[in-house]
Amino acid sequence: MQSIFDAITEWLKGLLVEGIMGNLGGLFTNVNEQVGEIAAQVGTPPAAWNAGVFSMIRQLSETVILPIAGLVLTFVMTYELIQMLIDHNNLHNFDTWIFFKWIFKTFIAVMILSNTFNIVMAVFDVSQQVIHQSAGLIQGSTAVTPEVLNNMQTQLEAMELGPLLGIFLQSFFVQFTMTALNIVIFVIVYGRMIEIYLMTSLAPIPFATSVNREVGHMGQNYFKSLFAVGFQGMLIMVCMAIYAVLVQSIATDGDMMNAIWTCVGYTVLLCFVLFKTGSLSKSIFGAH
Repeated sequence: MQSIFDAITEWLKGLLVEGIMGNLGGLFTNVNEQVGEIAAQVGTPPAAWNAGVFSMIRQLSETVILPIAGLVLTFVMTYELIQMLIDHNNLHNFDTWIFFKWIFKTFIAVMILSNTFNIVMAVFDVSQQVIHQSAGLIQGSTAVTPEVLNNMQTQLEAMELGPLLGIFLQSFFVQFTMTALNIVIFVIVYGRMIEIYLMTSLAPIPFATSVNREVGHMGQNYFKSLFAVGFQGMLIMVCMAIYAVLVQSIATDGDMMNAIWTCVGYTVLLCFVLFKTGSLSKSIFGAH
């Protein structure tokens, strides 16, 4: 009779070990897949992320917003000319060169406005290039070796049935938190790209004010915001890289239960930090 109970116990232990390895092995695999997916999403230029949406945003910007920006530019440059004239003793003393200066500034302003989309895309091309270069380094550092998984399986096989059951339930909970993490990543990554499209659609208006000394802060702040949103993708990838490296410790910790709960804590911390990447990036670039 005892041999039957021992056989059943060993059979149950084998099932639990396989289940735990499936949950935790899948967890490690999901980490690598998520890092790769984020690298692909945040490293994709706005024009390639969704061609249909990008085409609609570009048409909206060029057919609706650009004429309004032209009116804004006309007002700004008229105000600029008036300021140049009254700065020299209310027209009593001024040099004719200021008209050439005004013509040159107007020419520059028109050139900037007519190439707004190219300038905006250039900003994102710079940020995407940085993200692409960092993606290779990050993906190369998150791989979990077979030796690590084998070591974890050896530790599990040496445990009794009770602790294995507890670890199995906790590993299942960890899988649930990873599903929640996928939703958070989806919201942040896709939300960032939607924000890029929204900012791009209104780009001509702040660009129309960039050459004026008094109202040019609108264009300067917009330009800072472009860099902030672009390099937010870099911060997202850094967060995922740190998380992926920390999660690897779950396979080498002697206390499996403590390691799994530590992984849950890392997951919750990652969700919080990902939400902070937007404000952190704007703070770094001085955008407000």
